Amino acid sequence: MNNLVLVSGAGGFIGGSLCVALQSGGYRVRQLTHSRLHKDKHTFEMDLAKDPCPPGLLQDVHAVFHLAGKAHALAETRQDENEYFQINTEGTRKLLEAAKQAGVQKFIYFSSVKAVGDGERQPMDESVQAAADTPYGQSKYAAEQLVLHGGYVPHPVVIRPCMVYGNTGKGNLPRMIQAIRRGVFPPLPETHNRRSMVHVDDVVQAALLVAEMPEAAGQVYIVTDDDAYTTRQIHDWIIAALGKPPSNWYIPMRLLTIFAKTGDTIGRLIGRRFPFDSDALDKLTGSAWYSSAKIRHELGFSPQHTLQSSLPDIMRFLQMKA
Repeated sequence: MNNLVLVSGAGGFIGGSLCVALQSGGYRVRQLTHSRLHKDKHTFEMDLAKDPCPPGLLQDVHAVFHLAGKAHALAETRQDENEYFQINTEGTRKLLEAAKQAGVQKFIYFSSVKAVGDGERQPMDESVQAAADTPYGQSKYAAEQLVLHGGYVPHPVVIRPCMVYGNTGKGNLPRMIQAIRRGVFPPLPETHNRRSMVHVDDVVQAALLVAEMPEAAGQVYIVTDDDAYTTRQIHDWIIAALGKPPSNWYIPMRLLTIFAKTGDTIGRLIGRRFPFDSDALDKLTGSAWYSSAKIRHELGFSPQHTLQSSLPDIMRFLQMKA
């Protein structure tokens, strides 16, 4: 049995965890990174936007786990929009063409729930057909279509993780934790919004399932931890995990809206997004609620982590990194 796999984006948060799990499961792992991590024969370097696939990259590879790409950025310019498609869409096309030429059997593409827009049905699932409203989401959706319908490999799969948490210093959750620790993140009102999240280890579990189970071929799977959190809940759990006294007050929504509209005005004046504007407020108080029922029912996916139980470990990690 050929157990050689390629992981693109191996130097990232999810990619690093996936490499460890694959190696523990008996796979031989070849890594593709934007910058060379280790000077050895198992690591290749490639800029997805500019470079052709390195010679020998996919030789004897059975499966590709494609995580590399341009992540969603808060401030987007026209140049950024072009980069999203150059890296996320055309970069994926390069790998797919090389995979087809090398006879790769499986291609697991790490997309995002933002590859499509919001649907009326809550929680949202894989049936949502609304077009994405950002260049990031549009570029990810275009890449999904190449993976699923391009005829490049016999076993193509797309997984769409929602917001991923775990031991990393990057992302909105670590920023929120550090701001609360410093006392500069005021308590928000309880808006009863619903936000889906997932632990990195559960994303890895899902990736292994879709690669190993024949039923996954040609499918799209949303991956969450099956809980939905309000922003106020997350705030209060972080307060408790930090050992701080609970907050019995909050900033009224009306005042937050005024601050956000002021941020919108400042952003228009300076030509780039202000850190707190209407979009930032929506991300804090709005909903992004998704269902992973499909991967649970079809493949037996069973998340092992919740945000509340994971927070103490995340705190320890961030404290050590500080």
